[in-house]
Amino acid sequence: MKPNVIRPGSTIGILGGGQLGRMMAVAARHMGYRIAVLDPAEHCPCAPVADEHIVAAYNDMEAAEKLSDISDVITYEFENVDLEVARLFEEKGKLPQGSFALEVTQNRAKEKEVAVESGLPVPSYRLVSSWEQFMEALETIGYPAVIKTVSGGYDGKGQVKIEQEGDLEEVRSFIKEDDIYIVEQWLTFDLEISQVFTRGQEGRIVPFPIAENIHKNHILHESRVPANIPKRMADKTLEAVELLAERVGVVGTFAVEMFVKDKKIFINEMAPRPHNSGHYTIEACNVSQFEQHVRAICGLPLLPVHSFGAAVMVNMLGEHRSILQERLEEYQGFHFHDYGKEEVRQNRKMGHLTFIGNDLEEIDKIIQQNHIHLW
Repeated sequence: MKPNVIRPGSTIGILGGGQLGRMMAVAARHMGYRIAVLDPAEHCPCAPVADEHIVAAYNDMEAAEKLSDISDVITYEFENVDLEVARLFEEKGKLPQGSFALEVTQNRAKEKEVAVESGLPVPSYRLVSSWEQFMEALETIGYPAVIKTVSGGYDGKGQVKIEQEGDLEEVRSFIKEDDIYIVEQWLTFDLEISQVFTRGQEGRIVPFPIAENIHKNHILHESRVPANIPKRMADKTLEAVELLAERVGVVGTFAVEMFVKDKKIFINEMAPRPHNSGHYTIEACNVSQFEQHVRAICGLPLLPVHSFGAAVMVNMLGEHRSILQERLEEYQGFHFHDYGKEEVRQNRKMGHLTFIGNDLEEIDKIIQQNHIHLW
């Protein structure tokens, strides 16, 4: 397929103006593109770097039409945008990513189905819509397990872990009539990894180094590159994402989170856009996940990826921001990104730090010297 080339000077429309949209816009502006963003928040992170900001709800069809009129190509910065609006852009031929990737990643059940249809392993799961069905599923899956809403959850929201019988009352109040939930085996994994990659309009896939992810309170704390896995497993990981990319028809940057247990990988979740665990690419690689995404949706050739020996990305949450800003001159050896969010809340992602070095041991020493390991 011959790519549809969108040249510098054209306008890229972004559905969603959070931190991912902001970093996407910064990369695009460096390449000479104009930016239009649709986001309901007047002071969203992307607004200061956009040429035009349409302040409207994601399902506002009139606003969507306006974004389409002023944009030569459109992308989305996260998956919880309105599917019908995405389909409108697709019908107009302005959404290279398409709407199917959104449809899949907005629904945990569909994510699992796509992985299984692609012949890839996932933790055991069942779909339920009542307390009785949940109890039947739990009898099959066993403890520990987790029940999740099929859509809308992130950073540990929209889910309940079940470790013992005493947790069942919380689940009873969690389940709402006529809603659908996914009950999943809680996998005690050895580590969690993510493969961020970019697929061009012609189907070429270029991967970034695999990251090992460490969470605290269900929120990504660190992404460490290279992941502590053997080359054979890294090859299997790439084979898995290639199968998923072909099945979903990915265009642009995409991320797949996986669990590693007993030298096997299990598909966890997918993200049809640049991902938190890929932020290290901004400084640690010759091309970032954001520039590569812009290249893909604009029909430009993807760059081969070269990287430093090691990198660690640390998320800065609301409770860390004042600590860092008040003592910024005392910290050394890192790159600093502030997302420009006005409201500071505990556990809200406000920015990130990136450390680069020859190996992870060297970086860990710098992190300890800065006392960031205590966050």
